Amino acid sequence: MKPLIFALPGNEDLAASLAVRIRAEVGKALVRRFPDGETYFRIETPIEGRPVILCCTLDRPDAKAMPLLFAAQTARALGAVRIGLLAPYLSYMRQDRRFQPGEGITSDYFARFLSAFIDWLVTVDPHLHRRASLSEIYSVPAEIIHAAPLISRWVRENIPSPVLIGPDRESAQWVSEIALGAGAPYLVLEKVRRGDREVELSVPEIGRWRGCTPVLVDDIISTGRTMIEAIVHLRRARFSKPVCIGIHPIFADRAEEEVRQAGASRVATCNTIPHPSNAIDLGDLLAEGVGRIEGAA
Repeated sequence: MKPLIFALPGNEDLAASLAVRIRAEVGKALVRRFPDGETYFRIETPIEGRPVILCCTLDRPDAKAMPLLFAAQTARALGAVRIGLLAPYLSYMRQDRRFQPGEGITSDYFARFLSAFIDWLVTVDPHLHRRASLSEIYSVPAEIIHAAPLISRWVRENIPSPVLIGPDRESAQWVSEIALGAGAPYLVLEKVRRGDREVELSVPEIGRWRGCTPVLVDDIISTGRTMIEAIVHLRRARFSKPVCIGIHPIFADRAEEEVRQAGASRVATCNTIPHPSNAIDLGDLLAEGVGRIEGAA
């Protein structure tokens, strides 16, 4: 039986794209807020005996968590045989240990929250800095999609003489992979974080690449401070204006505008979060991931 796909608000394009690719049906649901801020949720498409896929990328997660919970629980109560979650961006992954006394390890708590009401999860390049896999905290099967191959192709097709640059050590894993696929050299800057918005960078000897087009790559662009600091250092080193690529374009506050003002020639992102900078479509990879995990269920 065809899966039913439901889009949480803001995820309609994601749901429609997935439905076409996996030949599923887009279900109808009503989500709205009462005047007091509580969520109203209603499924309008019969779902008994059918698999359900919820589409909800999880940037700004606090406002999305309750509607997502109610969607899954309602689908379960109405007879869905299983409930999967396609969340191209998976939030609450950074706080994976107690950095200061008394802190909550929120990646663990959020994983238990989601695992309690879904049967599988598909996401894109989660922030696995100190963890080997999602299975360490998620108790449901999880499929991780890697954006690197499509970013590599985009770089090959759009950037002349690129040199890939990672803004910090954490970026080395995907920058090296993207560079390999693009057939380009790469280097990684050294980052020292002084606070949520204060970052210092140490730039290695990069004079040999000055004739190349610098391409800054990071997994998450949130405040943009890391990217901005890297741009400033590259410009001081007399590089041309860099192209900035992000897998997950969160762009808090005025971050995108500030990245451009710092000297980026272009900002290009994957469509894990809807944003005007989206230039790299992961739709085919997402559909393949959903197909694999749904087929194994």
